[in-house]
Amino acid sequence: METAITPHDHRRARGRLDPTVGKARAMVGELLGLKTTGKNRPVDNPPLILVGCSGGPDSLALAAVCAFFATRGEVRVGAVVVDHQMQDGSAEVAQETADQLRGLGLDPVMVRTVDLQHDGVGPEAAARAARFGALETAARESGAQNVLLGHTLDDQAESVLLGLARGSGTRSLAGMRERRGIYLRPFLALRRHETLAICEALALAPWHDPTNQDPAYLRVRVRNNVIPYLGAELGPGIAESLARSANILGHDADYLDELAAVEYNRMALRGPLSADGNVAGNDAGNGAENGTEATGVQEIALSEDGLRGLAPALRMRVLALAAVELGGVQPSLERLGSAEKLLERKGSAGPVQLAGKVSAWRISRNQGVPHDGPGYGKLVLRRST
Repeated sequence: METAITPHDHRRARGRLDPTVGKARAMVGELLGLKTTGKNRPVDNPPLILVGCSGGPDSLALAAVCAFFATRGEVRVGAVVVDHQMQDGSAEVAQETADQLRGLGLDPVMVRTVDLQHDGVGPEAAARAARFGALETAARESGAQNVLLGHTLDDQAESVLLGLARGSGTRSLAGMRERRGIYLRPFLALRRHETLAICEALALAPWHDPTNQDPAYLRVRVRNNVIPYLGAELGPGIAESLARSANILGHDADYLDELAAVEYNRMALRGPLSADGNVAGNDAGNGAENGTEATGVQEIALSEDGLRGLAPALRMRVLALAAVELGGVQPSLERLGSAEKLLERKGSAGPVQLAGKVSAWRISRNQGVPHDGPGYGKLVLRRST
């Protein structure tokens, strides 16, 4: 790989700041609450932020832009490189990326190798789950305040179209949020060609993942065929319009998620159910907020009457929160709909298989559970081992 120079070196060499680099710095600075101009004010024990970096143009440009803020002494910047082991030579790519990041002044730079657990999902979903697991572990172990991701406006537009093609709901059509938990995405208003321009301006040597041009992947076909076609037929700016729609829907989805979290924490009974239908170790209302996994929970019961009393948008979200808390992945709307049908008490009592080894069933009237007892009228979700 080529030897990289820091953004500070580049500015001194050319005598002026590249406008695209300046634009990207402003985006990062706004999200982090840091200034890009004026006198810097170094602080004692500055907070650490990490950049999730694959070595591709988007994340490498983000890392280089963040390196500028590290030189001002108000924040420390490190990076995490995740090797998914999905291609030959991936370990070498990860190491070369780490070397380039260290050359930018990032510290610490961690390389994490992951094994994919498919659990009934495709390779892309498995890679995403493994990647975020590695990022969360690295952030926790290093005490990082935030993890920055290099997704761009083009990624957002692709996500919206993929959600439409799958017939997904509001959350999926909302795409990626600029801020969610510890994760920040400062480049969601930046185009992909601009990250390439940043890499060129700063003499970076990004890695170009060959799978990003492989038409076997649906996202690649959307990127190379569908969006250009829509642009030609509907006029320029289609990617910006899709991203704008995602932003609008994102606010709606955030509000519904907040309402669903309240209802979920109110009714969730963490099991397992005992023989008489009671919930052993009942811990309603003290679970993981917003669906964060609760360690050791293997079974969750939800009131059927409580679920029926919710608006459909909230009911589906509550079911999804239970599946995620049990360690599963976000279920599809189709699978959530099948679980929801159990509330009709017609036909089979289940189980309905959700993604991530989580199943749902209702307590049948044929079971030896008192109809007026706490174990009756429950929809139960369980993760198999």
